[in-house]
Amino acid sequence: MPRALRATNLRGMAYTNAEAQQDMLDTLAGLVDELGGALATLGETYEQLDEYAGDRLEESLFRPLQAAYGRAQRTHTEFATRVQLPIRPFAPQTADVGPNDPRGGIEHAADAIAGADEGLSALQDGMLPVEVGDRELRSGLAEVRELLTPLPGRADELLRSLGR
Repeated sequence: MPRALRATNLRGMAYTNAEAQQDMLDTLAGLVDELGGALATLGETYEQLDEYAGDRLEESLFRPLQAAYGRAQRTHTEFATRVQLPIRPFAPQTADVGPNDPRGGIEHAADAIAGADEGLSALQDGMLPVEVGDRELRSGLAEVRELLTPLPGRADELLRSLGR
């Protein structure tokens, strides 16, 4: 196999470009699903809040997360299309919030957002996007991170002001 068609996985083993591209898509899909779960949790949490707190949740967390989720899906789909791999449909995720526990819902969503942001950071710091990706993929990942990074701090601010 030509050297240009090989990449190295995390264990240092050689594998084909197609395998590396599929690994990239699978990793990104897992992060998209994590964001989808956080989005579902925030949607359910919104229903448990009064109008004022719900509006703040929507403005500070839900809408920016929705934008990041959409951008992550688009990045995944566009990369899959460019490398001619199957496009994965993203199913709606279920909420992970107990009844009458908006604080827990916000905390859970913030943890999921932070986890996805850390996963994207690790992906960006690794060589996989460089070895198998392209400029558009790297740009899409950067845009998603830009949208996600401030959200855990905003969740903390919202939690501090709940119930006041």
